[in-house]
Amino acid sequence: MINTSWTSVSHFVLLGISTHPEVQIPLFLLFLLMYSINISGNFAIITLIISTPCLHTPMYIFLSKLALGDICFTSTTVPKMLQNIFSPTKAISYMGCLAQTYFFICFAAMENFLLAMMAYDRYIAICYPFHYPMILTRTLCSQMVALCHARSHLHALLHTFLMGRLIFCADNKIPHFFCDLYPLMKISCSSPYLNTLMIHTEGVIVINGALAFIIASYARIISVVLWSPSAKSKWRAFSTCGSHLTVVAIFYGTLTWAYFRPLTSYSVTEGRILTVMYTVVTPMLNPFIYSLRNGDVKGAFRKWVSRIQTSFFS
Repeated sequence: MINTSWTSVSHFVLLGISTHPEVQIPLFLLFLLMYSINISGNFAIITLIISTPCLHTPMYIFLSKLALGDICFTSTTVPKMLQNIFSPTKAISYMGCLAQTYFFICFAAMENFLLAMMAYDRYIAICYPFHYPMILTRTLCSQMVALCHARSHLHALLHTFLMGRLIFCADNKIPHFFCDLYPLMKISCSSPYLNTLMIHTEGVIVINGALAFIIASYARIISVVLWSPSAKSKWRAFSTCGSHLTVVAIFYGTLTWAYFRPLTSYSVTEGRILTVMYTVVTPMLNPFIYSLRNGDVKGAFRKWVSRIQTSFFS
């Protein structure tokens, strides 16, 4: 009988995005630049929302939580990847690998739930504008955020526990830049059937459930907006929702294609590209997508920069 609580591997070797020495420095500079843009852009969004009283509304509270989640999400994988580019061993301990898997799943699930909450916020704001302050109270927003955190940690705990049950024998080389689910299951010498089953059942419920809620919310929003006689109100509504829909399309498109298919069809090269899209590129673009299409954020940003310039020169 196989003892599923035992593993002979004390560490893993993260092979990274590419094993070619000539591309290591360009990759380091590229990902360092994207990581710096991600941190500075999302930190600017958080600071702007906190320091601007007119942005203390549910929509921007959720946006600040999304920005903080993006910082944590990318910080789970990119710093270790940058370190490993110049590391001779490229090693990560077994417990460190499980910890990275846990936080990666947790922050991915958190972004999933936050996007759903932001869709609900837009639904109430456009379909029930006069009841918006009474429905989305500060207490309800706090409860929604707390529930988002609790469900994200439970989701991550389940998949990390199942990953800890797998046996890893001689092969400890992960053809990826972090401890992702499918690459780990690929090198396991025990059956990953239960892991795959839970990804395709519980994972589908969590991810596709939130996506279905977002689609239903925007279907209702579109029907209300199209019946509106004012062209200006239509444009404002679509402009407000457009940035959110852009983020939703990129996040769920890459996430669904990366995970919700058979393990046998998983491609290492394709998996790396898709993972870079939703772990690095999307969090980096989020601040620009939301700020460039949002008049309130752009106006607050101009005032914020003006205050900084005034205080600096005075």
